Amino acid sequence: MFSLEPKDVSVGKLHQYLLGAVGPRPIAFASTIDAEGNPNLSPFSFFNVFGANPPVLIFSPARRGRDNTTKHTFENAKKVDEVVINIVNYDIVQQMSLSSTEYAEGVNEFEKAGLTMLKSDLVKPFRVAESPVQFECKIQDIIETGTEGGAGNLVICHVVKMHIKEDILDENGYIDQYKIDQVARMGGNWYTRARTGMFEVPKPLSTLGIGVDAMPEEVRASKVLTGNDLGILGNVESLPENGEIEAFLNENTEDAGLVKSGDTEKIHKQAKVYLENGKPEDAWKILLAK
Repeated sequence: MFSLEPKDVSVGKLHQYLLGAVGPRPIAFASTIDAEGNPNLSPFSFFNVFGANPPVLIFSPARRGRDNTTKHTFENAKKVDEVVINIVNYDIVQQMSLSSTEYAEGVNEFEKAGLTMLKSDLVKPFRVAESPVQFECKIQDIIETGTEGGAGNLVICHVVKMHIKEDILDENGYIDQYKIDQVARMGGNWYTRARTGMFEVPKPLSTLGIGVDAMPEEVRASKVLTGNDLGILGNVESLPENGEIEAFLNENTEDAGLVKSGDTEKIHKQAKVYLENGKPEDAWKILLAK
């Protein structure tokens, strides 16, 4: 058996071992606001429930291992002691991933990820309307476990109100574990879907994805493309140029004929096929072709 002591390996390598071994981990999709009221939304897989009386959730926006900086969520929690923790299901996993992009302070990740801000009842941060369960919380304490890169910051949250979508309930009024369709984080790019097993979600670009808010309205309002599809499309760094689109159509005559037909639904369905095959750039080329 391979053995190691944490002091003998880099923080980055230790981080990979820990995340590869401890999982699947539930995801806290945390909504906060800064002192000026600007919304922030980011996912954290250092998260779980730790009591029912009082109802306590804890998540950890850890210090970045690469440069020892802290995340906007952590800074917001220190200034405004409220948070909404939204549960992630399969329908929003790609948008959740897109929201984890390192956008600049003040950028609204709800808009970037194409998610809907829903006003909370008892706290200031917004809820994610698409989330199947939303916990409005008051932050009771923050415990910093260290001052170096990779150290955790335990945000201890008392639940003051829960919101549960009725369509995930069973005949007895409890949450149906199949209907909620939860996902959880594993190591690397891997996630697990409770219904079916493991799947991959490529990590957001080190550069900034364009975001759902930068897409043409026709694409954002598509009746074919799902939120997950939009999340993948929003993670590209830039849209294709006209020359790239023309070259693509010259090489793909069936797609060129589809574009010429002007049938938006069929064009979007073909874009969806490209997304399912891991080709978001080609999906964009047919979506933007005229």
